[in-house]
Amino acid sequence: MLDTTPNLAVNKVLGDLEAALTEGDVQAAAALFEPEGYWRDLVAFTWNIRTMEGREEVAEMLRDQLADIVPRGWSITPGEEAEDGGGFLQAWIDFETGAGRGHGHVRIRDGKIWTLLTTLKELKGHEERRGPSRPKGVAHGADRARKTWAEQRAEEDAELGREIQPYVVIVGGGQGGIALGARLRQLEVPTIIVEKNERPGDSWRKRYKSLCLHDPVWYDHLPYIPFPENWPVFSPKDKIGDWLEMYTRVMELNYWGGTLAEQARWNDDKKEWELRVRRNGEEVLLRPKQLVLATGMSGKPNLPVFPGQEVFKGEQHHSSQHPGPDAYIGKKVVVIGSNNSAHDICAALWEAGADVTMVQRSSTHIVRSEPLMEHGLGALYSEQALANGITTDKADLIFASIPYGLLPDFQKPIYDTIRELDADFYAGLEKAGFMLDWGDDGTGLFMKYLRRGSGYYIDVGASQLIIDGKIRLKSGSDVDRLTEDAVILKDGTELPADLVVYATGYGSMNGWAADLISQEVADRVGKCWGLGSGTTKDPGPWEGEERNMWKPTHQEALWFHGGNLHQSRHYSQFLSLQLKARQVDIPTPVWGMRAVRHLS
Repeated sequence: MLDTTPNLAVNKVLGDLEAALTEGDVQAAAALFEPEGYWRDLVAFTWNIRTMEGREEVAEMLRDQLADIVPRGWSITPGEEAEDGGGFLQAWIDFETGAGRGHGHVRIRDGKIWTLLTTLKELKGHEERRGPSRPKGVAHGADRARKTWAEQRAEEDAELGREIQPYVVIVGGGQGGIALGARLRQLEVPTIIVEKNERPGDSWRKRYKSLCLHDPVWYDHLPYIPFPENWPVFSPKDKIGDWLEMYTRVMELNYWGGTLAEQARWNDDKKEWELRVRRNGEEVLLRPKQLVLATGMSGKPNLPVFPGQEVFKGEQHHSSQHPGPDAYIGKKVVVIGSNNSAHDICAALWEAGADVTMVQRSSTHIVRSEPLMEHGLGALYSEQALANGITTDKADLIFASIPYGLLPDFQKPIYDTIRELDADFYAGLEKAGFMLDWGDDGTGLFMKYLRRGSGYYIDVGASQLIIDGKIRLKSGSDVDRLTEDAVILKDGTELPADLVVYATGYGSMNGWAADLISQEVADRVGKCWGLGSGTTKDPGPWEGEERNMWKPTHQEALWFHGGNLHQSRHYSQFLSLQLKARQVDIPTPVWGMRAVRHLS
């Protein structure tokens, strides 16, 4: 069969790229990109998560990495065809490096590479045992020394962390730590997950009772075991908690619940961590070679300090400690904040019969769940996407193939459409006095999430309560002080209160590093999260990737893993491969470490 024109065109560029790289001709390889083209690499070439922007950065990376990486075998993925994307050609591609096998995506305009995604798929000689290579599970025949599966698991649980030290310790047993633990288990990396809560899933169970996932089921699968086809679109917190507990057991994770990580210290002479934990009242010293903080992208709760908090006679707590509305029926509640948690808590309190007021101190981006699912996620994460052959893994890679420098151009039209479709809804919010925004550049929710991790609400009902006046709103004024029984705003407004909820967000994840290790190490690492976009709460310089997430940091053997379920699933693959490579002494020359940033 004759090759099609898109396949011919893509194969021509891939052939030219392979020839240039094989010959070590860095300038010829860089010239195959558009002058401002993008190469996003997830570990395969840089042993980092890095986007090269423009020919010079591409050439710089190749000059430093090409001799170590030794790429070859560039081809369109078997079973896939190059496609006309409307003004560009695109194709799924495969390649190899000296250390592993890679997969990626390319977009080509006028014969030049516009965007290239390269990802490390597996390490040679250390592939996951899956499919035809899956473990047998039982050795047939008679053996007096045979140990059952349960006996082997009990023995591993008794020895790991005592007679045998783990190679990796993950501090934090929420969805991020669990997803990474599952990846490492399949790569046969001895790992312990340390979690202060007793049971997997408790980090969900212990939150306010109305909490649910605002992202849809297609977006939220964990590695290896997708949710069943009858799983609800939006998962209640306790259902997610049960799923995480089941998953932890089925995936055979070494999960130390009820264990508090108290202090960690890097031993530079031995090249290992000394991590002191308290498990069931007993102090245990772990000595992993790698330490991962999976304590949540949101980091430590931001607790504001206002005059009079010490004299307030009612109850006050951060939203992360809010138990739910049941104890506050008929009470007056003031919620400080106007993002996701604030809206959820206000709505649940109103449903329970509380008199609730939201204090909005700065503008918030609102998008209703229904149009977000249709216009923001539907093309990649929906039943229709599945019907179109877009699996979750493929959707993740399609999204990853769009460099963050280009993503605003893809996102803004989505939110322009939503703003027009829901014009009456937004007019109602503004009439109620709600301060709305669409991000500094009109790019909406997901760019706000990537840039600052705050400043938005996916509306599942609370906004209509604000429009109708059922949730009282006081916007545009900050808190001045608390009295014995009220919150006083700077404009003089007095809000009587039996309860004050501080839905005031979270700080950077490196705050956990300061608590567990030292302020010196936290300062050495710098801020976690943010792209350096120069927008509100994400000051420059431009980073091009999330700061310090899922990749090497300026503290040896310290890693950060977090984000939503989608990011926990997707990036756990690349973090696990980085850790496995170090365990088996594969050279990992890291390229493109950014300067440390210290940002509020």
